[in-house]
Amino acid sequence: MKAITFSEYGGPEVLHVTPLPEPVPGPGQVRIRVRVAGVNPVDAKLRSGLMSKQIPLSLPAIPGSDVAGTVDAVGEGVTALSVGDEVFGWADTGSYAEAALATKVVRKPQGLSWDVAVALPVAGEAATRGLRLLNVQRGETLLIHGGSGAVGTLAVQLALQAGATVIATASPAHHDSLRAMGALPVSHGPGLVDQVKALGLEPRPDAPHGIDAVFDVAGKGALPDSITLRGSTRRILTIADPQAFSLGIPFSAGTPKDRSSDDLEALAGLATSGKLDVAIAAHFPLEEAARAQALIMEGHPRGKIILVVNG
Repeated sequence: MKAITFSEYGGPEVLHVTPLPEPVPGPGQVRIRVRVAGVNPVDAKLRSGLMSKQIPLSLPAIPGSDVAGTVDAVGEGVTALSVGDEVFGWADTGSYAEAALATKVVRKPQGLSWDVAVALPVAGEAATRGLRLLNVQRGETLLIHGGSGAVGTLAVQLALQAGATVIATASPAHHDSLRAMGALPVSHGPGLVDQVKALGLEPRPDAPHGIDAVFDVAGKGALPDSITLRGSTRRILTIADPQAFSLGIPFSAGTPKDRSSDDLEALAGLATSGKLDVAIAAHFPLEEAARAQALIMEGHPRGKIILVVNG
């Protein structure tokens, strides 16, 4: 099979197309003939070596976690899935490949496109985890940093559906799409505090500027402003900014234990019924994985970047 691998840490140029033997599923695993794979910022961070201390890799490695395709082999003990089932979820062996092994996948609903299916696992888990950890409640106001990306667009919609008011940072080019979802857009960077204050939110005892919680999915240095807007470090969470450790703010990194089939099926149900808009930013063939990662490193695409593998 063809796979994208890297044998050393570095820029996108270290990614290469490599012929590899097809993996054999072990107990509890299925092998997936990959139709599409999702590209996430963490893929680029792992490839660059930026997270080598937190998540050391055995090189050469195949990037990627989001996977969608058709089961073509099952391992011992697998009874819920069969050869021929269309599935999506998280790859165990890296999804930038023509075949991947997976333990946590669910069947793809017939009305769900391949693009939307592969956009849900990593981004959906991160968005759901963040909102749960912050315990966002109906009637509260949530500030989301990075509201136009793959995680951000899902977090915005899920928070709105939970009854929260959502303020979302993004570049001006994405403000209209955030308004269409029901969020209040503001621009990230200098002047953020003044922009939020200008919205005239009602102050409350635990929210002096009307912000009940902050969810940072962008990692662009907005945590100090978040502390100012919250009046403390309470109920601020980031999944992207390592400055959190020096500021006393929780940093949440997803683990395999956080992956929930029930949550994934619920997200798929919302998307299939039209209650969750999943934005797709760009498609690339597998062989152009380096271009896909270069684009996601720029930090400007709205929605998911997808590698088309067997499609």
